[in-house]
Amino acid sequence: MQQGTSTFDGATERRELMDLRRFWQIVRRRWIVVLAGAILFFVIGAAFITLRPPLTSSKAIVVLPPTTHDTGTQVVIAGSNSVLADSLAHISPQVSLQTLRQRVQVESLTPDVVQFIAHGKTAAQAEDMANSVARSYIAYIGTRQAPGGTVVARMLQTAVTGTVMSPTKRLALYGGLGALLGVVIGAVAAILLSRGDRRLRFRDEIADAIGVPVLASIPVSRPPSDAVGWNELVANYSPGVVHAWSLRKALQMLGLTDRETASPSLTVLSLTSDKGALALGPQLAAFTAGLGIQTVLVVGPQQDADATATLRAACAITSSIAEPASQRLHITDGQHENASQHTKAALTIVVAVVDGQAPRLTNTVPTTTAILGVSAGAASAEQLARVAVCAAGDGREITGIIVANPDSTDNTTGRVPQLSRPEYRKPPSRLSGRSETRL
Repeated sequence: MQQGTSTFDGATERRELMDLRRFWQIVRRRWIVVLAGAILFFVIGAAFITLRPPLTSSKAIVVLPPTTHDTGTQVVIAGSNSVLADSLAHISPQVSLQTLRQRVQVESLTPDVVQFIAHGKTAAQAEDMANSVARSYIAYIGTRQAPGGTVVARMLQTAVTGTVMSPTKRLALYGGLGALLGVVIGAVAAILLSRGDRRLRFRDEIADAIGVPVLASIPVSRPPSDAVGWNELVANYSPGVVHAWSLRKALQMLGLTDRETASPSLTVLSLTSDKGALALGPQLAAFTAGLGIQTVLVVGPQQDADATATLRAACAITSSIAEPASQRLHITDGQHENASQHTKAALTIVVAVVDGQAPRLTNTVPTTTAILGVSAGAASAEQLARVAVCAAGDGREITGIIVANPDSTDNTTGRVPQLSRPEYRKPPSRLSGRSETRL
């Protein structure tokens, strides 16, 4: 029984750790929402404390004769309009009777001690309020017109200048509390937003969407805004050792580095909404050219011409690249293909960008294999499935996925498990009489 309880507690603890880890992943992923909430509520807290600064308090104490038995009546008298009105003339800056009634509190400490607590906008005003009301009360109960008869009271402790927090400390305190509240609200908003987000962020999720393994995960440069920027990206692209090895293994798994394969070619499919994955094809072409493979990068025709407008414009100024690796790389527009370049090329890489909602491959150069390029958090499973169906209808089976800019919290591999073949079992023997016959 104890062992079962221990197992249950362990499973619960693991589930709580997974939930906490997922919570931090969501907060890190949507840090802009959390930061915006913190900034917004910091400003609100700072504005509140600036427009409505806290009041300063000060107190005075009056002692009554020991023969006083009805202290409750004295408290009522101390807070009456007659006492408060007589004290208004001695308060600076002046306040109204209603304001004075709201800011002065009278309470009994002992049967013969009455305390006056005053709240003012400044320390001096709070001190004036407490002392003026206390003196007005002493003078009022000392007359014959006082309810309950004459009472001789004296000031036991005059009000002193109240302490007040400096503006800088108030701003830091209230602004900090506002920022903390904003972080909490921003985190809750991030969780609510993530519930409706169907985009895939982890490699395993991306691979499971279409049942194709992730071959590599590499950082991808932001797509340049002009043709010169594309040429510079292709000329200067140099992945790190780890990512270079991943790309090399991906090319081997696709059979693109096999010298015996005649004219291998590759289609890199991506979505128009996924700007980050657009640079995958050019970076892959630059990498193969750096390996000494004569490569042709074919751009277009595209389903959305605007998606690759600047990349297609780079085809016209390819000759401006003078890097040795780039001399083995040629960029051409798919609408104006150079047949001689395709004949000489050892590898052809075609960049195809399609619409994730209604993908179509129009007049795209046929290739021997195809991969899907997708950024983490850029597409849903439905969009990837539509692209896979479209590629299959065009005679292109997607054999792998390259993830651009993987999520920093992703610890998965994206390797789709392969079904193992059933083991061969020796057929059973059949007995016939005394002799044994095997099938």
